[in-house]
Amino acid sequence: MYQVIARKYRPQTFREVVNQEHVKTTLENAIAQKRIAHGYIFSGQRGTGKTTVARILARCLNCIKGPTPTPCGECASCREITAGGTIDVIEIDAASNRGINEMRELRENVRFMPQRDQYKVFIIDEAHQITSEAFNALLKTIEEPPEWVVFVLCTTEAHKIPATIASRCQHFSFRSVDFDDLTARMAWICQEEGIEADAETLAVLAQAGEGSVRDSLSALDQAIACCGAKLNAAEVRTLLGAFSLELLEQISTALVASDSRRMLEVVDELERNGHNLQHFSRELARYFRNLLTARIAGPATRLIAASAAQREKLAETAARFSEEDLTRYLQLTLDLYRDLQFSLQPRFHLEMGLVRLVQAGRLMPIEEALAGMAAGGKSGAGGQGSGARGQARQSASGPGGDWRQALHASLMELGMAYTADAVENSRVVEGNGELQFITTKSNRLALREDDLQKALTKISSRPMRIRVTLDESGAAETTSLRPPAAETEDEVTTRALANPEVRRFREVFGGEIRKVRNLKES
Repeated sequence: MYQVIARKYRPQTFREVVNQEHVKTTLENAIAQKRIAHGYIFSGQRGTGKTTVARILARCLNCIKGPTPTPCGECASCREITAGGTIDVIEIDAASNRGINEMRELRENVRFMPQRDQYKVFIIDEAHQITSEAFNALLKTIEEPPEWVVFVLCTTEAHKIPATIASRCQHFSFRSVDFDDLTARMAWICQEEGIEADAETLAVLAQAGEGSVRDSLSALDQAIACCGAKLNAAEVRTLLGAFSLELLEQISTALVASDSRRMLEVVDELERNGHNLQHFSRELARYFRNLLTARIAGPATRLIAASAAQREKLAETAARFSEEDLTRYLQLTLDLYRDLQFSLQPRFHLEMGLVRLVQAGRLMPIEEALAGMAAGGKSGAGGQGSGARGQARQSASGPGGDWRQALHASLMELGMAYTADAVENSRVVEGNGELQFITTKSNRLALREDDLQKALTKISSRPMRIRVTLDESGAAETTSLRPPAAETEDEVTTRALANPEVRRFREVFGGEIRKVRNLKES
């Protein structure tokens, strides 16, 4: 009878197990030092070797040469454990034997010594499915079992194991298998089986497994049944319902071109070809995650589960986007994948989601918007201003108005927007080699003589004294800059709303200003 690849090439020693070095080393040392615990918890995602390592541990303990970290594989105990037929190694599926009666039966079984081997090993798969009452029935036995008993609880959800049980066991967390190690393992198996498979094909199979050796080998078995002795990446991808990098790149190309129409065409092609739209949205989220990773870490990173050629291609595509864009696209596709799980109209949801990606790509980053706002302010300062600021300057007639306009522009170039605002809301009088600024108390703090002198040096080579005086009557305020009557009640609010940058900000972003606070007086 045919034996599937996942069983045929199941590791029989610690050395054959892919990855999990932290688990293998600890168990080998414990066995060599005869420091064998009576309870172990093996946790981790599916297909990472939990049950396999549990069986290897049983072989190490019950080998005729044992306990030994290197079982012989030839004695009756080793052969029977491999075949799954030994009477002293009991495997229990907790998914179907989860109740208190089964645990009571197990507890009774523990009392009897092994019939032939040194240890009686209980391997409990899906241990998290045992009921609370059953765990309570098992608690005392796990805490103080006979010296010949070893429990191994295998689970994909360690957090569901009660703390009273976990505290009495040694816990080993199994990690997902590295992409390169997984492809290397499959390449070796293909060589043993006489199967021809290139790196791209192996990458497709490894990606289908998502870090699970068993799932990847099951996909390999399926591919061999479909394609024969020579595996083709395109055929394997179609068989597994995977999406090619070229198809996913159509999305990024449409984003670069801001082409919403192409997005709708992609959805139409997917539906015509019978693809699962929810699966596509998941792969699209993975694609943007890989683009973001390539953009940050480069093509040589091992954080992307892909072949070297695919990582290079991802890095080239990622270079066309900013980190901010890719982060935004990833979040949107994750939201899209979540919504599609409950959607009664998946096509409509996918179309809307892809068009939304295009619209998100057209958004201007806040930094650019602010920079554009500042640029608009500077262009106004050069004498060609428009809107409220230009009107205010035109209303300032005479030499004083010219000085105020020139000083404002100079202060803006120096990055002193607060001082520039105070100058614009003051009266400037020239006379006897002196510039006098007549202003209100609220503007006085912003008109520092050192700052004004710096701005004056940029626009005039003639030395002039600076003098700032108060005009409590309020005549220093430029009338054309006054906000509506409802806003004049608070002097700070009035001045803030009259600020050209604030006005420009409100023109760009809109919104409502609810409260203004003078930071220099707080």
